[in-house]
Amino acid sequence: MSRESRETQAGPLRKGMLGFMLAHEQFPVTELVRLGAAAEGAGFDLLATSDHFQPWQSNERHCGEAWVTLGALGQRTRGVWMGPTVTCPTLRYNPAVVAEAFATLSQLYPGRVFLGLGSGEALNEAAATGQWPAWQERWGRLIEAVSIIRGLWSGAPLEHKGTHYTVNGRLYDPPAQPIPLLLAANGPKAMKLAGQHGDGLITDPETWRESKSEWESGARGAGKDPAKMPVLVEAFVVVGGQADAQAAAQLWNFIPKAFKGYHNIRDPAEIEHTARSELPLPKVYADWTVSQDPAAHVEAISKLFESGVSIVNIHSGQPDQHKVIDFYGREVMPRLKAGIRPAGASSH
Repeated sequence: MSRESRETQAGPLRKGMLGFMLAHEQFPVTELVRLGAAAEGAGFDLLATSDHFQPWQSNERHCGEAWVTLGALGQRTRGVWMGPTVTCPTLRYNPAVVAEAFATLSQLYPGRVFLGLGSGEALNEAAATGQWPAWQERWGRLIEAVSIIRGLWSGAPLEHKGTHYTVNGRLYDPPAQPIPLLLAANGPKAMKLAGQHGDGLITDPETWRESKSEWESGARGAGKDPAKMPVLVEAFVVVGGQADAQAAAQLWNFIPKAFKGYHNIRDPAEIEHTARSELPLPKVYADWTVSQDPAAHVEAISKLFESGVSIVNIHSGQPDQHKVIDFYGREVMPRLKAGIRPAGASSH
C-alpha cells in the first residue's frame, strides 16, 4: 500500500457514522486486522478496538495489545477512523506514554486517529500493576492524565507536577493533526465529568438514555456546545435468531453488570463464574438487536441517531464476524443512507 493511500483522511467525526468493534477479548490480532479491512470495505466509517491486559471473561480466550493492532490496521486500510474504546492512561499506561503513542499513530495516519480514554477496570489495572484505587482517585488520575496528554500534544515543553504525576519534557513529534479525545462514562457522575473534560463521549445506550443531560450539563459548564461534540454509543447486535444470541451472550455474559460491580473484579474467571450465576442469558441480550431482518437493525440505529448519538459502534459477539460485516454492508447501510425505515421492524 502506498504512502498516499495510507494517509487518506477520514474527514471529521460527524453525525451518522457507523463504527465496527474489533474485540481483542474474542479474536486474535491477526484476525482483527483482517476484519478491520473487511469492515472498511463494506462501508463502515470507523474501527474501534478494545484495550485490555486481560479479557473480561476467561472463555473469551484472547487479549492482544491494542496499539500494535492499530498500527497494523492503518497499513491495511485507506481512510477509516481508528481508535480505542477505551485506553486507561493512569496506571498500566503512563499518560506521557499514551500521548507519545497516539501522536506517533497520528504521524502515520493523519486525520484518522481518535483516542478514547476511561478510568479502567481491575482486570487490567489491578492485574498489571497491583493498584486499584477508589473511583474518586481513578477519575482524578484520568482528569490529570487528560491535561498532560493535551499539554504534550501541543509540542511545547511541559512542566507538570500534579497530585498523581510529574512530567517534565516535550514531544518532539506532536500529532500531525488534532486528535479527538473522547472520554468513556457509564454513570451520571462520570457523564458530567466526561462532558467537562472530553472532546466527546463514549458510552452505552442505557447510560445515554438515563444520563444524557448530565453530560450536556458538564459540557456547557465548561463552555462547550454538546451538539457539536461527537458521541459514540456501542450497540450490541446479532445477525440471526435466539440461538445465535444465546451463543454470543455466553462470551459477553457480564455486560449488564460490567460497570455495576464487575469492573472491580481482577480475575476474568471470577467474572465469568459470577456473571453465569447472576445473569441469565436472555437478560444479557434483552436490549440487543437480534434479527435477520435489516429493518430491525436500521430501526435501532436510527433511534440512536435521533437521540443525539453521532456514531453507532456495532458490536457483535458472533463467531462469524464476516457474516455481520457483509450483512451490514449489503442490507443495512444502503437503507440507512437512503433513509429507508420500514414500519413493523422487529427486534429483541
